[in-house]
Amino acid sequence: MNIAVLSRGESLYSTQSLLKAGLARNHNMEVLDPAQCTLGIEKGKAVLSYYGEIINDLHAVIPRVGASNTFYGSSLVRHFQSMGVFCVVGAEPILQSRNKWTCFQILAKAGIPIPKTILGNAQDIESVLSNFQTLPVIIKLLQGTHGQGVILAETYASALSTIETLKASKVRFVIQEFIAESNGADLRAIVVDGKIVAAMKRQSRAGDFRSNLHRGGTADAITLSHAQENIALRAARALRMGVCGVDILESEKGPMVLEVNSTPGLEGIETTTGIDVATKIINYIERNKQA
Repeated sequence: MNIAVLSRGESLYSTQSLLKAGLARNHNMEVLDPAQCTLGIEKGKAVLSYYGEIINDLHAVIPRVGASNTFYGSSLVRHFQSMGVFCVVGAEPILQSRNKWTCFQILAKAGIPIPKTILGNAQDIESVLSNFQTLPVIIKLLQGTHGQGVILAETYASALSTIETLKASKVRFVIQEFIAESNGADLRAIVVDGKIVAAMKRQSRAGDFRSNLHRGGTADAITLSHAQENIALRAARALRMGVCGVDILESEKGPMVLEVNSTPGLEGIETTTGIDVATKIINYIERNKQA
Protein backbone atom coordinates (compact mmCIF):
# COMPACT_ATOMS: atom_id res chain seq x y z
CA MET A 1 0.00 0.00 0.00
CA ASN A 2 0.94 3.65 -0.36
CA ILE A 3 0.89 5.22 3.10
CA ALA A 4 1.70 8.81 4.02
CA VAL A 5 2.59 10.27 7.41
CA LEU A 6 1.39 13.85 7.74
CA SER A 7 4.20 15.51 9.67
CA ARG A 8 6.14 18.76 9.69
CA GLY A 9 9.14 16.97 11.21
CA GLU A 10 10.46 14.05 9.17
CA SER A 11 13.31 13.50 11.64
CA LEU A 12 11.02 13.26 14.69
CA TYR A 13 11.03 9.95 16.54
CA SER A 14 7.33 9.22 15.97
CA THR A 15 7.53 9.95 12.25
CA GLN A 16 10.63 7.81 11.80
CA SER A 17 9.15 4.97 13.83
CA LEU A 18 6.05 4.89 11.61
CA LEU A 19 8.15 5.03 8.42
CA LYS A 20 10.34 2.13 9.55
CA ALA A 21 7.32 0.07 10.61
CA GLY A 22 5.61 0.57 7.26
CA LEU A 23 8.73 -0.20 5.23
CA ALA A 24 9.29 -3.36 7.26
CA ARG A 25 5.81 -4.47 6.17
CA ASN A 26 6.70 -3.77 2.50
CA HIS A 27 4.54 -0.66 2.14
CA ASN A 28 5.50 2.44 0.18
CA MET A 29 5.97 5.09 2.84
CA GLU A 30 6.38 8.85 2.50
CA VAL A 31 6.16 11.98 4.65
CA LEU A 32 3.92 14.84 3.58
CA ASP A 33 4.52 18.26 5.12
CA PRO A 34 1.02 19.74 5.62
CA ALA A 35 2.40 23.22 4.90
CA GLN A 36 3.27 22.15 1.35
CA CYS A 37 -0.14 20.66 0.54
CA THR A 38 -2.53 22.65 -1.63
CA LEU A 39 -6.21 21.77 -1.27
CA GLY A 40 -8.81 22.36 -3.93
CA ILE A 41 -12.16 21.26 -5.29
CA GLU A 42 -12.54 20.77 -9.03
CA LYS A 43 -15.55 19.45 -10.91
CA GLY A 44 -17.19 18.58 -7.61
CA LYS A 45 -14.27 16.49 -6.34
CA ALA A 46 -11.58 17.09 -3.74
CA VAL A 47 -8.09 17.39 -5.24
CA LEU A 48 -4.74 17.78 -3.53
CA SER A 49 -1.29 18.68 -4.78
CA TYR A 50 2.07 18.49 -3.04
CA TYR A 51 4.78 20.83 -4.30
CA GLY A 52 2.58 21.25 -7.38
CA GLU A 53 2.21 17.51 -8.07
CA ILE A 54 -1.25 15.93 -7.85
CA ILE A 55 -1.51 13.29 -5.12
CA ASN A 56 -4.11 10.67 -6.00
CA ASP A 57 -2.52 7.30 -5.26
CA LEU A 58 -2.57 7.10 -1.46
CA HIS A 59 -4.35 4.28 0.35
CA ALA A 60 -3.93 5.53 3.91
CA VAL A 61 -2.77 8.53 5.91
CA ILE A 62 -1.41 8.73 9.46
CA PRO A 63 -1.98 12.28 10.78
CA ARG A 64 0.67 13.74 13.08
CA VAL A 65 -1.00 17.14 13.36
CA GLY A 66 0.61 19.54 15.83
CA ALA A 67 -1.49 21.59 18.24
CA SER A 68 -0.38 24.84 16.59
CA ASN A 69 -1.69 23.57 13.26
CA THR A 70 -4.99 22.05 14.35
CA PHE A 71 -7.34 23.94 12.04
CA TYR A 72 -5.42 23.44 8.80
CA GLY A 73 -4.25 19.96 9.77
CA SER A 74 -7.79 18.74 10.44
CA SER A 75 -8.96 20.37 7.19
CA LEU A 76 -6.24 18.43 5.37
CA VAL A 77 -7.34 15.18 6.99
CA ARG A 78 -10.94 15.90 6.01
CA HIS A 79 -9.78 16.48 2.45
CA PHE A 80 -8.12 13.07 2.35
CA GLN A 81 -11.29 11.53 3.73
CA SER A 82 -13.27 13.24 0.95
CA MET A 83 -10.88 11.61 -1.52
CA GLY A 84 -11.63 8.18 -0.08
CA VAL A 85 -8.25 7.81 1.66
CA PHE A 86 -8.32 5.91 4.96
CA CYS A 87 -7.17 8.08 7.89
CA VAL A 88 -6.29 6.40 11.17
CA VAL A 89 -7.80 9.42 12.96
CA GLY A 90 -10.56 11.49 11.35
CA ALA A 91 -10.81 15.26 11.13
CA GLU A 92 -13.67 15.67 13.58
CA PRO A 93 -12.08 13.55 16.33
CA ILE A 94 -8.89 15.62 15.99
CA LEU A 95 -10.84 18.87 16.42
CA GLN A 96 -12.97 17.53 19.26
CA SER A 97 -10.03 16.18 21.24
CA ARG A 98 -7.93 19.33 20.80
CA ASN A 99 -10.60 21.50 22.45
CA LYS A 100 -10.52 20.29 26.04
CA TRP A 101 -14.04 21.49 26.85
CA THR A 102 -15.54 19.83 23.77
CA CYS A 103 -13.69 16.65 24.66
CA PHE A 104 -15.03 16.74 28.22
CA GLN A 105 -18.57 17.28 26.95
CA ILE A 106 -18.34 14.22 24.70
CA LEU A 107 -16.89 12.12 27.53
CA ALA A 108 -19.65 13.30 29.86
CA LYS A 109 -22.32 12.32 27.34
CA ALA A 110 -20.81 8.82 27.28
CA GLY A 111 -20.86 8.67 31.09
CA ILE A 112 -17.07 8.57 31.38
CA PRO A 113 -15.73 9.98 34.68
CA ILE A 114 -13.54 13.09 34.52
CA PRO A 115 -12.43 15.49 37.28
CA LYS A 116 -15.00 18.16 38.13
CA THR A 117 -14.62 20.84 35.45
CA ILE A 118 -16.23 24.24 34.84
CA LEU A 119 -15.94 26.31 31.67
CA GLY A 120 -14.31 29.64 32.50
CA ASN A 121 -16.79 31.94 30.80
CA ALA A 122 -18.90 33.05 33.77
CA GLN A 123 -18.87 36.73 34.75
CA ASP A 124 -19.06 35.98 38.47
CA ILE A 125 -15.63 34.47 39.07
CA GLU A 126 -16.08 34.20 42.83
CA SER A 127 -19.25 32.17 42.31
CA VAL A 128 -17.39 29.83 39.97
CA LEU A 129 -14.59 29.25 42.48
CA SER A 130 -17.12 28.53 45.21
CA ASN A 131 -17.98 25.34 43.30
CA PHE A 132 -14.63 23.95 44.38
CA GLN A 133 -14.64 23.16 48.07
CA THR A 134 -10.89 22.65 48.31
CA LEU A 135 -7.78 24.26 46.86
CA PRO A 136 -5.64 24.12 44.83
CA VAL A 137 -7.48 24.08 41.50
CA ILE A 138 -6.16 23.46 38.01
CA ILE A 139 -6.69 26.08 35.31
CA LYS A 140 -6.24 24.81 31.75
CA LEU A 141 -6.22 26.60 28.44
CA LEU A 142 -8.63 24.91 26.04
CA GLN A 143 -5.81 24.10 23.65
CA GLY A 144 -2.37 23.03 24.80
CA THR A 145 -0.04 20.02 24.80
CA HIS A 146 2.88 18.58 26.79
CA GLY A 147 1.61 20.26 29.96
CA GLN A 148 1.75 23.74 28.48
CA GLY A 149 -1.12 26.04 29.42
CA VAL A 150 -1.82 24.11 32.65
CA ILE A 151 -1.68 26.22 35.81
CA LEU A 152 -1.82 25.10 39.44
CA ALA A 153 -3.53 27.80 41.52
CA GLU A 154 -2.72 26.93 45.11
CA THR A 155 -4.60 29.77 46.80
CA TYR A 156 -7.89 31.57 46.26
CA ALA A 157 -6.02 34.79 45.48
CA SER A 158 -3.81 33.18 42.83
CA ALA A 159 -6.80 31.45 41.23
CA LEU A 160 -8.73 34.73 41.13
CA SER A 161 -5.87 36.74 39.64
CA THR A 162 -5.07 34.06 37.05
CA ILE A 163 -8.69 33.83 35.93
CA GLU A 164 -9.04 37.61 35.74
CA THR A 165 -5.88 37.82 33.61
CA LEU A 166 -7.06 35.09 31.22
CA LYS A 167 -10.50 36.65 30.86
CA ALA A 168 -9.01 40.10 30.21
CA SER A 169 -6.80 38.53 27.52
CA LYS A 170 -9.83 36.75 26.03
CA VAL A 171 -8.15 33.38 26.48
CA ARG A 172 -10.51 30.41 26.73
CA PHE A 173 -9.97 28.06 29.66
CA VAL A 174 -11.52 25.60 32.10
CA ILE A 175 -11.20 25.26 35.86
CA GLN A 176 -10.75 21.73 37.16
CA GLU A 177 -10.49 20.09 40.55
CA PHE A 178 -7.03 19.04 41.67
CA ILE A 179 -6.76 15.30 42.35
CA ALA A 180 -4.22 15.40 45.17
CA GLU A 181 -4.24 11.64 45.76
CA SER A 182 -2.77 11.03 42.29
CA ASN A 183 0.52 12.34 43.73
CA GLY A 184 1.67 13.83 40.44
CA ALA A 185 1.24 10.58 38.51
CA ASP A 186 -1.00 9.55 35.65
CA LEU A 187 -1.42 6.61 33.30
CA ARG A 188 -1.03 6.81 29.52
CA ALA A 189 -2.83 4.10 27.54
CA ILE A 190 -2.37 3.76 23.79
CA VAL A 191 -5.49 2.52 22.02
CA VAL A 192 -5.28 1.12 18.50
CA ASP A 193 -8.35 -0.28 16.76
CA GLY A 194 -10.33 -0.71 19.97
CA LYS A 195 -7.55 -2.43 21.94
CA ILE A 196 -4.99 -1.31 24.51
CA VAL A 197 -1.61 -2.00 22.89
CA ALA A 198 0.68 -0.35 25.48
CA ALA A 199 0.45 1.47 28.80
CA MET A 200 2.78 3.28 31.15
CA LYS A 201 2.67 5.15 34.45
CA ARG A 202 4.18 8.63 34.33
CA GLN A 203 5.47 10.37 37.44
CA SER A 204 6.16 14.10 37.63
CA ARG A 205 9.58 15.35 38.58
CA ALA A 206 10.10 16.80 42.03
CA GLY A 207 8.43 20.18 42.44
CA ASP A 208 6.08 19.77 39.46
CA PHE A 209 2.52 18.44 39.33
CA ARG A 210 2.59 17.66 35.58
CA SER A 211 3.70 14.15 34.65
CA ASN A 212 4.55 14.82 30.98
CA LEU A 213 7.83 13.23 29.92
CA HIS A 214 8.60 16.40 27.95
CA ARG A 215 8.74 18.19 31.30
CA GLY A 216 11.18 15.80 32.93
CA GLY A 217 8.77 13.18 34.23
CA THR A 218 9.70 9.51 34.47
CA ALA A 219 7.79 6.46 33.25
CA ASP A 220 7.39 2.74 33.93
CA ALA A 221 5.58 0.10 31.90
CA ILE A 222 2.39 -1.18 33.54
CA THR A 223 -0.55 -3.48 32.98
CA LEU A 224 -3.85 -1.64 33.37
CA SER A 225 -6.54 -2.85 35.73
CA HIS A 226 -9.88 -3.86 34.25
CA ALA A 227 -11.41 -0.55 35.34
CA GLN A 228 -8.56 1.48 33.83
CA GLU A 229 -8.67 -0.45 30.58
CA ASN A 230 -12.43 -0.10 30.36
CA ILE A 231 -12.38 3.67 30.79
CA ALA A 232 -9.61 4.09 28.18
CA LEU A 233 -11.48 2.03 25.59
CA ARG A 234 -14.74 3.85 26.27
CA ALA A 235 -13.03 7.22 25.84
CA ALA A 236 -11.50 6.20 22.50
CA ARG A 237 -14.88 4.89 21.35
CA ALA A 238 -16.75 8.03 22.45
CA LEU A 239 -14.39 10.21 20.41
CA ARG A 240 -14.40 7.76 17.47
CA MET A 241 -10.63 7.41 17.41
CA GLY A 242 -8.90 4.45 15.78
CA VAL A 243 -5.61 5.54 17.34
CA CYS A 244 -5.20 7.70 20.44
CA GLY A 245 -3.51 8.15 23.78
CA VAL A 246 -5.77 8.27 26.83
CA ASP A 247 -4.44 9.88 30.02
CA ILE A 248 -5.98 8.58 33.24
CA LEU A 249 -5.80 9.80 36.83
CA GLU A 250 -6.34 7.53 39.81
CA SER A 251 -8.64 9.18 42.36
CA GLU A 252 -10.43 8.13 45.53
CA LYS A 253 -13.51 7.67 43.33
CA GLY A 254 -11.69 5.45 40.84
CA PRO A 255 -10.02 6.14 37.48
CA MET A 256 -10.85 9.37 35.65
CA VAL A 257 -9.94 10.46 32.14
CA LEU A 258 -7.74 13.53 32.11
CA GLU A 259 -7.19 13.94 28.37
CA VAL A 260 -7.47 12.14 25.02
CA ASN A 261 -4.65 12.76 22.53
CA SER A 262 -5.25 12.22 18.80
CA THR A 263 -1.53 12.14 17.97
CA PRO A 264 0.23 10.60 20.97
CA GLY A 265 4.00 10.66 20.89
CA LEU A 266 5.57 7.25 20.34
CA GLU A 267 9.04 7.76 21.79
CA GLY A 268 8.06 7.66 25.46
CA ILE A 269 5.68 4.72 25.21
CA GLU A 270 7.89 2.62 22.92
CA THR A 271 11.12 3.16 24.87
CA THR A 272 9.38 2.62 28.22
CA THR A 273 7.41 -0.51 27.31
CA GLY A 274 9.54 -1.99 24.54
CA ILE A 275 6.35 -2.38 22.47
CA ASP A 276 6.44 -1.48 18.78
CA VAL A 277 3.35 0.72 18.74
CA ALA A 278 4.11 1.99 15.23
CA THR A 279 3.75 -1.53 13.81
CA LYS A 280 0.43 -1.89 15.65
CA ILE A 281 -0.77 1.22 13.78
CA ILE A 282 0.42 -0.18 10.42
CA ASN A 283 -1.37 -3.46 11.22
CA TYR A 284 -4.55 -1.47 11.89
CA ILE A 285 -4.31 0.10 8.43
CA GLU A 286 -3.78 -3.35 6.87
CA ARG A 287 -6.84 -4.79 8.58
CA ASN A 288 -8.99 -1.85 7.51
CA LYS A 289 -7.92 -1.98 3.86
CA GLN A 290 -8.45 -5.74 3.71
CA ALA A 291 -11.97 -5.52 5.15
